[in-house]
Amino acid sequence: IGAAKLVVVVAIFLFTFYVISQVFEIKMDANLGHIFARSALDAAARSTKPPRYKCGISKACPEKHFAFKMASGAANVVGPKICVEDNILMSGVKNNVGRGINVALVNGKTGEPLDTKFFDMWGGDVAPFIEFLKSIQDGTIVLMGTYDDGATKLNEEARKLIAELGSTSITNLGFRDNWVFCGGKGIKTKSPFEQHIKNNKDTNKYEGWPEVVEMEGCIPQKQD
Repeated sequence: IGAAKLVVVVAIFLFTFYVISQVFEIKMDANLGHIFARSALDAAARSTKPPRYKCGISKACPEKHFAFKMASGAANVVGPKICVEDNILMSGVKNNVGRGINVALVNGKTGEPLDTKFFDMWGGDVAPFIEFLKSIQDGTIVLMGTYDDGATKLNEEARKLIAELGSTSITNLGFRDNWVFCGGKGIKTKSPFEQHIKNNKDTNKYEGWPEVVEMEGCIPQKQD
């Protein structure tokens, strides 16, 4: 009788083990199937997801060009943003923007950032801005964006120096206009990279300020 009981216990144990192993294998297979299905779906999603280009611009730049994207400030609340070759040079997050005209300088041959500064053109002095503009070396890419007001203290000399960088709108830049510009020191033609919206109480998006202006493009690398 004792031997028979032992056989029954062993048989029950083996059966229980078999059932448990079957259940776990089924569950494991189900989990593996789920994982493979997820992997296939993720791969399909990746293949259909549009590619991301430098600075988030809408299409890739050709060889020997630098990608850039920039935006003016929004009223006196959100500062401007300047990105070149996937490097955010100026933004509110970086805490290096300010009221007036924000300027980023980039090496025209390498695309490397050189300097960033902002000049208060409402309550500040235009003289340091003029000295800064005069000090820019030939071959330098110059990107500018307004924040709050970038025009009140601008005089004829400052506007002329900016026009020499390729700007056409600088002569008409007025109180609280929004403006973004990309030009270069030593440029021989007018720059194609410029956006300007006038401050107009009838069309302003914000009370006292026009809407943000944005711009993106591909800057040709300076050749020797």
